[in-house]
Amino acid sequence: MDDNGRMSSNVSYFLMGLGIGSAAAVLLAPKSGEETRRYIAKKTKEGNRYVHEKARELRDRAEEAVEHGRDMIEETKGQITSAIDAGRETYNRQKKMHIG
Repeated sequence: MDDNGRMSSNVSYFLMGLGIGSAAAVLLAPKSGEETRRYIAKKTKEGNRYVHEKARELRDRAEEAVEHGRDMIEETKGQITSAIDAGRETYNRQKKMHIG
């Protein structure tokens, strides 16, 4: 599995854990309803920040991968063009040698 798949999986596990933890906090916490709501709101904001940060990281990594791919394509195109030109030159030299 690539890094993006692993990160996506980690985010999914985090969100599931956040939901389970929040539900457990509501059911098991000896805190008042208002305290519990504040706690859940705080954890939800933390989770939201975490998810946004990971999404930003994934986007940045994807952009870097696309740019790297473009660079490789340009490099490969240059190599292919050079190889074709070299082949044409060799062909033309051989053709002249056999004709002349």
